[in-house]
Amino acid sequence: MNHWLTAPILIPLLGGILQTFMGYAPMSLRRTLALATTVLIVVATLGLLFMADDGSYRVYAFGNWQPPFGIVLVLDRLAAFMLVMTSVLALFCHLFALGGADEGNRQFHTLFLFQLMGLNIAFLTGDLFNLFVAFEVLLIASYGLLMHGGGTARTVPGLHYVVLNLVGSAIFLISVGMIYSVTGTLNMADLAVKIPQVTGENLHLVKAGGMMLLVVFALKAAVLPLCFWLPKAYAHATAPVAALFAVMTKVGVYAIIRVYLLVFGDDAGELANLGMDWLFPLALITLAMGVIGALGANNLRSLIAWQVIISVGTLLAPIALGSREGISAALFYMLSTTWTVGGLFLVATLIASNRGGAADRLITAPKMRHRTCLSALFMVGAVAAAGLPPLSGFFGKILILKSVEPGANMAWLWSVILIGSFLTVVAYSRAGSIVFWRTVDGHLEAKDEQHWPTSFAAGALTALSIVIVALAGPINEYTDAAAAQLLDTSAYLEILDAPMVGEDN
Repeated sequence: MNHWLTAPILIPLLGGILQTFMGYAPMSLRRTLALATTVLIVVATLGLLFMADDGSYRVYAFGNWQPPFGIVLVLDRLAAFMLVMTSVLALFCHLFALGGADEGNRQFHTLFLFQLMGLNIAFLTGDLFNLFVAFEVLLIASYGLLMHGGGTARTVPGLHYVVLNLVGSAIFLISVGMIYSVTGTLNMADLAVKIPQVTGENLHLVKAGGMMLLVVFALKAAVLPLCFWLPKAYAHATAPVAALFAVMTKVGVYAIIRVYLLVFGDDAGELANLGMDWLFPLALITLAMGVIGALGANNLRSLIAWQVIISVGTLLAPIALGSREGISAALFYMLSTTWTVGGLFLVATLIASNRGGAADRLITAPKMRHRTCLSALFMVGAVAAAGLPPLSGFFGKILILKSVEPGANMAWLWSVILIGSFLTVVAYSRAGSIVFWRTVDGHLEAKDEQHWPTSFAAGALTALSIVIVALAGPINEYTDAAAAQLLDTSAYLEILDAPMVGEDN
């Protein structure tokens, strides 16, 4: 067993526990330790990325219990990819919070680190029940983060978020109970072996459980019609929280990829590709709804929140078709859109702090301070989000368009993505022209200057769309290899025979 697999879980766990007992310590000390913890997570996940790049599966079984018994962590290319994407995003979000967004709640850093722990458990677990546990850990932390900063504007969206996710958690438990009642296991590798053997009346029970599970993952991913909670919740969260939440919907997307390619994939017999014929049209409709919401947004943060929904639809459409090229393209686009949207949330907050009472609303206002720098950052983020050349969003969408075979699916996908991209450009152009160029006479009330961590974090996270372009070749090679590994489910099943400590290899 490789003990390094536990690092992305133990580091935020220990860091969060330490922060819990430091609620009355000097703010500078809490911030230094919190940022150091996040840096360590980045280092650990990068190490796991290099380990996973050899194409082998690594297993860590808690208590040395042979799979499918006990708790098992599994590292492959996809898990490592998600860990790095999340940790890098979290680093810049945490850095931005040091500019003052972490004030007002002594346990902000505790909740932030526990959120990371839940996310990392979700990406590493090889068991459906422990995936549920991971969801609960990250959701409990997210409830506190969503309400961080106070204010009645967060109360109603926060309540909707909590209630919907509690309902989703209940459905999750019911669905895994139904599956366990038939198969006697919740280990994903073991389920991939046993589900093709299910017959008769049990087949309908597993099918119902699988479809309910897909509904839960669709809720986490914010697929239409389960997406309307997201815009207000994200738009009213504080900047570092909203930016970190850019990865939350990707957890639902990850769960769909992991479970429905492995457990309900091509080798699942009568349950093969369960729900995928529904997922493709729902993904396109979700994309279209996100574009409509972006066009109607009345402030920058709402516009960016609708961009999250656009990205979910764009991601799930090629994934639903199940080709290696489509999955690889979706992973490339996922990296781009997650970092881009996170950066846009941070930039929108900087813009709001420099527009006085107008904040980030799409209304005319006196000329803002630092307009040149902020407009450049917004333009870079908008170009990447809309999928225009030469930034990373363009390459991601091109790969998605190229991944589809000629036919009806290709016509629908190309039409929705291209028209949606054009209208997204319109939405960002409208917002940028109002905020930066349609100014009126007057003056802005004086505010404190920006702290360097906020400006650096927003600029660096936005600039990652350029870094992705510079590294597009190696990243695409990695996503191709990750997609091929996902589709070779026989290799994943070998973890059931992985040697434990004290056994002969």
